[in-house]
Amino acid sequence: MTDGDFGLLSPVSASSAVTALTGDRAVIAAILDVEAAWTAVLEDAGLAPQGSAAVVAEAADAGHFDLALIAQRAQGGGNPVIPLLGELRARVKALDITGGGAAKAVHTSLTSQDVLDSALMLLASRTVSAVLADVRATTTALATLAEQHADTLCVGRSLTQHALPYTFGLKAAQWFQGVAAASRRLESLELPVQFGGAGGTLASGAKLTAGSGTTAFALADALAAKLALTSAPAPWHTNRLSVTSLGDGLAALIDSFGKIAADLLFLSRPEVAELGEPLAAGRGVSSAMPQKQNPVLSVLVRSAALQAPGLASQLHLAAATFNDERPDGAWHSEWPALRQLLALAAGAAGHVRELTEGLRVFPDAMRRNLGISGPLLLSEGVAAAVAPLLGEDGKQKLQAVVDETLAVPAAEQADTYRKLLREAVPSDKLSDAELEALLDPASYLGEAREISRRILAAYSDDTSTKGATRG
Repeated sequence: MTDGDFGLLSPVSASSAVTALTGDRAVIAAILDVEAAWTAVLEDAGLAPQGSAAVVAEAADAGHFDLALIAQRAQGGGNPVIPLLGELRARVKALDITGGGAAKAVHTSLTSQDVLDSALMLLASRTVSAVLADVRATTTALATLAEQHADTLCVGRSLTQHALPYTFGLKAAQWFQGVAAASRRLESLELPVQFGGAGGTLASGAKLTAGSGTTAFALADALAAKLALTSAPAPWHTNRLSVTSLGDGLAALIDSFGKIAADLLFLSRPEVAELGEPLAAGRGVSSAMPQKQNPVLSVLVRSAALQAPGLASQLHLAAATFNDERPDGAWHSEWPALRQLLALAAGAAGHVRELTEGLRVFPDAMRRNLGISGPLLLSEGVAAAVAPLLGEDGKQKLQAVVDETLAVPAAEQADTYRKLLREAVPSDKLSDAELEALLDPASYLGEAREISRRILAAYSDDTSTKGATRG
């Protein structure tokens, strides 16, 4: 066994699935895929001998390359493309049936930044596709929760305090909206191929295509098509909007995950106990306290949410300091930040999917916590309905009732508020039955159900079922 980075200190993304998408082997594979696709483009255009693409594709098997050696040698040229090319050409020569033409075609008219930028866009495309698959399952689960709990009462909290009656269905719908909106933004991003040559002028490409009936721009478009990337109207070596937009999109999605995790971390506290993470053998254990069931999935997702903004900021810092026509260290600082964002998004997306698909909901605890503040939660609605019955100083009288109620211990506030309110409002103006109706939390939910329905309807395509929009 060889030493390597297995993610011991990055548990949110420490999985074979994430490594397969964003690890060193995946990076090397993406670089090799760009080189192989480029040879195929040249062959299609008659600029490389027939059979070159097949030879390069066979040689470009990431499993045959020594990652540690390439990483070490990358220090000599400042990027991994240079040492990888040396090994790729050697493998092509050993396999070449074109009389050396295939080896000559490898990397022709490209520069290292063309290849690495395109490879990172390819890596991102593959990772984002996997992330969006998890997200679709997550939005489906959240839509189901929103529908199932449309009338499940809970307490809405504002600045950490009990605020108004709420529904868990609306909370799930709001989680849904955050994830669905962020995923749409991420899905809409263009991930362009890079092709500019040594100085971004396509000088070598123009020379290569002279008299051939094609152009360097047509070759770049063909490369984009083979890699399933977006065609770029021009080289973008120092214009990094594609990178920063990708970073922002990933960070926004992780933000939406972080909101869910933050709520779950609070709502799963024993003294709150409104929600629980899905149970799994061996998960959530403590090294010292056997009675604990730690909300580990939420902890890991929150850790990703705390890291993502800094990584996105690093991409902007790099973009703002790209100098000349080909940059120095700013470009190099992008790579680890972008890859870590991709890994965090992939890891967190899987955890959030598991969280939402297996979330345990405890309506009785929600109703119990709603009862802590009791009818005080209805004071806003009571004031609107009752103040006009009490004359010009009606609002002041009702505020005095609230103030007096808050002066007694919390356990006595519900009964005190009801008693003082009954004393303040003559029964001929408000009967006991009418008063109790005002103090029913289900009577003051506003448009909670309709808000949920509108959210689910607006993003109905973001779930794997159409039933999520039923009203």
